[in-house]
Parts: sequence; C-alpha cells; structure tokens
Amino acid sequence: MAEQQTKTVHLAYGKHGLKIEVPAHAVVIEPRYVPGLADEQAALVRALRDPIGSLPLRDLVRPGQKAVIVHTDITRATPNERILPPLLAELEAAGIRREDITLLNALGTHRPQTTEELKTMLGPEVVARYRCVQHDGRDDANLVHLGRTSQGHDVRVNRLFVEADVRILTGFIEPHFFAGFSGGPKGVLPSIAGAESVMSNHGPRMIAQPNARWGVTVGNPIWEEMLEAARMTKPTFLLNVAMNRDKQITGVFAGELFEAHQAGCRFVADSAMVPVAQPFDVVITSNSGYPLDLNLYQTVKGMSAAAQVVRPGGSIIIAAECWDGVPEHGHFGRLLREAKSAKELLARIESPGFSSPDSWQVQILCRILLKADVYVHADGLTDEQIQAALLRPARRIEDTLAQLCASSNTGREPTICVLPEGPVTIPFVEKKPE
Repeated sequence: MAEQQTKTVHLAYGKHGLKIEVPAHAVVIEPRYVPGLADEQAALVRALRDPIGSLPLRDLVRPGQKAVIVHTDITRATPNERILPPLLAELEAAGIRREDITLLNALGTHRPQTTEELKTMLGPEVVARYRCVQHDGRDDANLVHLGRTSQGHDVRVNRLFVEADVRILTGFIEPHFFAGFSGGPKGVLPSIAGAESVMSNHGPRMIAQPNARWGVTVGNPIWEEMLEAARMTKPTFLLNVAMNRDKQITGVFAGELFEAHQAGCRFVADSAMVPVAQPFDVVITSNSGYPLDLNLYQTVKGMSAAAQVVRPGGSIIIAAECWDGVPEHGHFGRLLREAKSAKELLARIESPGFSSPDSWQVQILCRILLKADVYVHADGLTDEQIQAALLRPARRIEDTLAQLCASSNTGREPTICVLPEGPVTIPFVEKKPE
C-alpha cells in the first residue's frame, strides 16, 4: 500500500510557530492575506488628523486638560508600542502636558502586568515617561456608577477614565467569539469596567443568545450592551488598528467610537470570513500564537473557531502554548475541575441564579464539548491539567490525527480542515440556497 502523501502546515503557536504534517487532501483555511501598510507611523498620524466621523484629535483637546488613554493588556496582540507614540505626540503637540497624561491598562478581570511586561507591551521609554495605571475591576473606590443598560445591568467604570477631560480608547480589531469583533466599545466593557458589570454582560443568558457570536456586532446583545456602556463614558476618540499574521498594521480606524469601529469591522470581516461547503470530521486549529495562546482560558477562542466548521460528533485538535498555564488565577480551572461532565457543568451554569467569574468561557467550552471531542497540544500544560479541564491531551498532533483517522467509523476517508491562524479566521458553513 502506497504511503499517504502529506504536506507541511505552519501553525501560529507561541512566538515561533509549530510545523505539522497533515494529509495532502486536508483543506487549509486562512484569512485573505492583507499586506502591512508601507508607512505605519504616517498612517497613524494621518488617521489622527483625518478621522472617521469626528474632528481631528488636535481639535478635540486643549492645553491644561487631563487625558486618559486606555490600552489593551498582555492577552491582546495590539501593537501598543507602535500606536501609542504618535498618539502621545499628537496630544502633546496640542498642548497637553506629559504629566497630565495617564495610560490605563485595560485588564478587565485579568491579572495585572509586571513592570517588565508593561515595558514589553508599551516600550520602556513610554513606561519611564508616562504615568501607567492598571485597572482593578474589584476596587470599589476607583469605580463610578454610570447607570443601567437597557438589559437592566449596572454599569460601573474606572473613575480615572470617567473623570478625565480627554478619554481615548485604543485597541486591535479581530474576530471575537461572542462579541463579534474586538476593539471599539470593548475598550470600556469589559476592559475598564467593574467585575460585576463584566459578569452581567458575559452572563449565561447573554452568552446563550444566538447572535452572540463571531462576526456579529449590530444585533448582538452582548456587543450592543458594550456600546451602550461605552457611550455612557462619552469617549473623546477611538484609535483601533487591524493587523495581519506578521503583526504588521494593515488598517487604522480612528475617530468617533461607533463609525470608526464599524469601518474597521468591515475591513477585517472582508479578509477573515471564509465560507466552506460542508463541515469537517477533524479540524486542527491554533489560538493565533503569542500572546493569545498564553493560557487554556484564552484557548477556548481557537476551539470556538474550529467548532464553526466541525461536524457534530467530530474532533478538534488545538495547538496553544499555554505558557501561563490554565491559569491558576481566576475561576476557569476550578469550575472545570469540579465538573463530572460538560453536560452536567453546562446545566449548572445555565441554571437560574448561577453566577461565577469566568463562567462565560466555561459555558462556551461546554457547548463545544457537547458537539465535538477536543484534543489539546500545549507545552505549558501537563496531561493531567488538560484532562482535569474535560479535554484530551495531544502530545504530538500527527499521532493524534492518525489515531482519529484510523478509528473513524464513517466508512470513508475523514475530511480534515486546518486553521493555521485559529480565531483570526471566521470559517462558516455556507448555507445552500433554498
């Protein structure tokens, strides 16, 4: 019998990637490649001076004002060290003093960063020259109640941001598994909101809504509440970027919160959304590499992307470095370790009155596990940690894939799909015309 033909695929994994061999017939799905901008700095300055739906940034500020700039934390790939310098220079050119500018790390409910991590994220010069503050969603004294959303949820937001004269949101637009796209209003909720506001927005009832999914903003109750909360803070300006797999900036979207973000979402969707004719028996995916694949909690996003195109009863294999572990902080690992099965845990989470931080990620993971088996390749996790999370270890992806193909009972050669960039891609099964 002739040896099966294979091909090499490079998965986004950690900082350096992971090469795997897959059968030659495997379908590889990637976003349409968009080249980086020829001059990122010039594009950023141009966007600040000719924004979308807004006056230029310089015309919105005046000397003597205090400014707060929200930036994403270490779990996001936002090129803060490249987008912040031109933004800071523009503010200072308009007369805002350096000592009146605060950089606010948008931790949401994540752990704070170390000083070294902040230097890596923002650049050592920025950390040395500007006041850097880390948001704490559980610090009542530094949260301001702004009212209730149309969903009936209380909105509490970081006091520094609310009380600033100039309020700027920055971020990176990419597909998001229940908020449609990142960036935009996510810069307020969950990023600088109180923990209880995050929990209500990400609560079981909200996560269960059919439009709380990849690629949907308008009509998505989670995203629409995020927008409602963000508007309560009256942001002065938004600066968001899009990037390609090489971490090059491909588009800059600055200006009014809603208009600029929607323009960015359209831009990203054009390259990220990829239709397929039929679901696959096996889907191999990544979690888009560093920094998103830092832990198992974040890795649910890559699993969710694969779940879009895996058949019921199929298998997902995900490669994520997980250098930060499960992690040990937060409630994600504890909820999984205490569960007997995905079905039992999902019923518990969706029962009336249940409330726990991180339950949204567990809820989505359980729904994925009720559709497909999930195998995890992670150098940062032990087999025991993976199994305790209701998942299956995949120490060598090629071996796991071979075992799945050998045990297939479909009566045909298993269909295989590979998503090298994981959740940067939004694959979907195209509906056939009626």
